[in-house]
Amino acid sequence: MQQISLKKIYSGKVRDLYEIDSERMLMVATDRLSAFDVILDDPIPGKGEILTQISNFWFKQLADIMPNHFTGDTVYDVLPQEEADQVKDRAVVCKRLTPVKIESIVRGYLTGSGLKDYRQTGTICGLPLPQGLQEASKLPQPIFTPSSKAEVGDHDINISYEQCEQLIGKTLAAEVKQKAIALYTAAAEYALTKGIIICDTKFEFGLDKDGVLTLMDEVLTPDSSRFWAIENYREGSNPPSFDKQFIRDWLEQSGWNKQAPAPRVPADIIRKTVDKYREALDLLTK
Repeated sequence: MQQISLKKIYSGKVRDLYEIDSERMLMVATDRLSAFDVILDDPIPGKGEILTQISNFWFKQLADIMPNHFTGDTVYDVLPQEEADQVKDRAVVCKRLTPVKIESIVRGYLTGSGLKDYRQTGTICGLPLPQGLQEASKLPQPIFTPSSKAEVGDHDINISYEQCEQLIGKTLAAEVKQKAIALYTAAAEYALTKGIIICDTKFEFGLDKDGVLTLMDEVLTPDSSRFWAIENYREGSNPPSFDKQFIRDWLEQSGWNKQAPAPRVPADIIRKTVDKYREALDLLTK
């Protein structure tokens, strides 16, 4: 990817941020992949472009629920043409927001760390669930299960709603919970019409200069969500997914201790992951 002449202000697990001015920044989705909060050595070719297209679709699809980080500007408004041509499919001009200091996770089905919590305690993040649920069981209703926001290289930690209130305040916590569940519900209903179950997802929120809660970063991508094909869904088993869970499953089976550095991912696993990402894009947006 071509060097960008703007000043880089942040490099995250997947995205790089560049300063435009006091109110705007350029967000570039790279081909890096993070699994278990460790950035893998091997990029996923084209992933940044696919994720950006999926996110942009959802930002527009869900715009009636809450404001988002779009400014209305394009990369051609803020970059020289040659640079803009290089990043136009993986970069967006967005508002500079104050991030809300939690990960806003919504779960509609039981799997992953939620399933582990449930098997041990009958709860997820302190929320009691009915007895007798299995892997991939649909929950009675979507639940908000926040986690702490980790620094790059650290692990996010599931927290209770009460801890969420302590971190960001009761009023903001209530709004974040309500908006996150509304976004998930609308997206899950739409995705079902395209043959996709959204098992769970993570939203990022920020506050604008007027204190308005705003949806930001990425939305309902294979990096922030688990997508299952309806045709492969069976309660009691872990359905194959469209997302980085494919690589996570390989890493789980590799015996890796989930500390950096991660093992090198085989080329065929990377290729299959790219194919799954692209399939999700095609199904959702066509």
